[in-house]
Amino acid sequence: MNLSCKEAEFVYDFVIGALPGAKARAFSAHLATCRTCDAELARIRSVMAGFTGWPSDILTPSPALWEKLVARIGESGSDEASAARPVLVRRAGWSDVAPGVACKLLATDPVTGRVSMLVRLGAGVDYPSHRHAGVEELHLLHGELVIDDRTLQPGEFYTAGPGSVDTRVWSKTGCTCVLMTSLNDELLGTSA
Repeated sequence: MNLSCKEAEFVYDFVIGALPGAKARAFSAHLATCRTCDAELARIRSVMAGFTGWPSDILTPSPALWEKLVARIGESGSDEASAARPVLVRRAGWSDVAPGVACKLLATDPVTGRVSMLVRLGAGVDYPSHRHAGVEELHLLHGELVIDDRTLQPGEFYTAGPGSVDTRVWSKTGCTCVLMTSLNDELLGTSA
C-alpha cells in the first residue's frame, strides 16, 4: 500500500473496528478531510462486502491463529474462574450427526451444561423437533433457515427460552449457523 497520507495505515483497523474510541473518533474526523484515506476506505469496504457471500469454511482460522485464540480465551484471573471455564475444543472437525446435519463443536461448559457449535443443514433437510432445556441462541451465517413460522436470513439472530419447542427446523437452501444451547435439549422426533 503506497498511499500519500501517513494516516492511511489506520484505514483497515478503522473498517474492522479495531481502533480504540478516541483514535476512531479522530480518524473519522480525518476521513472527512482526506481524499486519499476516504478512497482507501471505500476500496476496502467494497472488498469486505464481497466476503459476505463466501462459504463460512473460508473464514476458519489458521492453526496458529486458533492456538492464539484458545490461549487468549483461556487466560484466567483466578482458580475459581478456571474451574468454571468452558472446555474449548482445539481444531475440531465437522462431524455428521444425522443425514444432512453436521456439527463442529467449539466449546462445552460442564458447569452450566451449555454447548457452542457450528451447525450445517443440507438443502431440504429437517432437524428433529425439540424442547429447549435452557436458552437457545442461534446466529445464522449462511443460507436460509426456517424455524416454525420464522424465516431467518444470514446475519439474523434467534433465541428461544427454556421449555419452548421448535416443531419444525429446516432449510430449503442449506445453511450454516452458530448455535449455543443446552446439552440437555429433548429431541421429540422427526418434524413434518
